Formats: sequence, structure tokens, C-alpha cells
Amino acid sequence: MSAPRLTLVSHALCPYVQRAAIVLAEKGAAFERRVVDLANKPAWFLAISPLGKTPVLLVDDVPIFESAVICEYLDETLTPRLHPADMLLRAQHRAWIEFGSAVLNDIGAIYNAPDATALAARSEALVQRLRRVEAALPDDGPWFAGAAFSIVDAVYAPVFRYFDVFDTFVDLGVFDTTPKLRAWRRALAQRASVRDAVTPDYAERLQAFLRARGSALSALLRPPA
Repeated sequence: MSAPRLTLVSHALCPYVQRAAIVLAEKGAAFERRVVDLANKPAWFLAISPLGKTPVLLVDDVPIFESAVICEYLDETLTPRLHPADMLLRAQHRAWIEFGSAVLNDIGAIYNAPDATALAARSEALVQRLRRVEAALPDDGPWFAGAAFSIVDAVYAPVFRYFDVFDTFVDLGVFDTTPKLRAWRRALAQRASVRDAVTPDYAERLQAFLRARGSALSALLRPPA
């Protein structure tokens, strides 16, 4: 029986798409990307994405939506397994994956902050949340589960990627008190599956997105060349 054809319906900046792309790459799975304009959602996309969000994974022509569900399906059907074999550890990993979505919401609050006061407050709220992640990390790394790369790593890599861009024009001090997070961030940035989860023009696209927000963070960006 031949392997199904996999198509990852994507948006260039979506961190949830990156999760799925990283897991696909870690599995060594062949897949195609189909990019959708979320500002002008076509009918074919709305037909396969009930929530109108990316990612959607097409398995042949059968759609699976929501990144957590996609990653679970991929881990159940393709090797190597990225979830721990132990059921309790696996449940803990799933909990930290959900926590990662809350971290992404905090980042959204940062780039939408209307003024400097709100930006500082929302950055501090993210610091407090990330300290919880810091406490869960092993001392020896390099990954969330130590020596084994997991889906949790795929979830937090897009979080750190935001700051690869933010750090080019502002120091929010988010990782000043979390040395294990800083080490984890460096290790993830060097991993091929993480690097290749976005297009080469990701930074430019994200900067353009930030400028369009009209937020406090937008005001700190240099005008485009």
C-alpha cells in the first residue's frame, strides 16, 4: 500500500503551520505546501477548514485541521515517534503543548500593544509565563525532554523565532532571567527542521506584518528600505 499524499495548507507567518512543518520534517515525510491568503480566504479553503485557520493537512484529499491534531496524527502514523512512550510523560508533554499556545497568545498581545506602557506590561506577563517553562526544562538539554527531540520542541521553536526578528530592533528583555530557555532557543535555531519550517523571507514578511499593526512595537521598526 502506497503512502498517502500529504499537503500542508499553510500561511507564511503562521506559527501553528511551523509546528506541523517541523514534525513532518522530523519524520522525513515528503509533503507539499499550499499557501493560502488568510485575508482573502478562498472557498476551497473554507470548505476544508471549518475554523478558517491554518494549518490544514490534506491526507490524499481528506482534511485534518488544528495543529495539535495534525501533529498527533503524524506521530501515530509515521516514525520516528516524537512523543514519549510513557503515558504520564506523554500527557505532560501534551499539557506543555497547550501552554505553548498560551505563550503565542501572549506574543500576539505584545505586537498589538497600543502604547509603551501596555508593551512593557505585556512583555512582563510573557516573562512570568516563560519562567514556568524554564522551571520545567532539564538542566542538561538540549531539548525539552533532554536528549530526545519531541513535539514540544516543535511547538516552542516558532515562539523563539518571533524574537529572532524582534531582537533586531528592540530588546524586550524577555529571556534575561531564563538561561535554560536561552540555551534551548539556540539549539532549536540550529536544527534543520526548524530552519526550514519557514521561507527565507520570513523576517521581512513578519516586519511588514508588524508595521501594519500600528502598535507600539510597530513604531520601533525602521521604515522599509
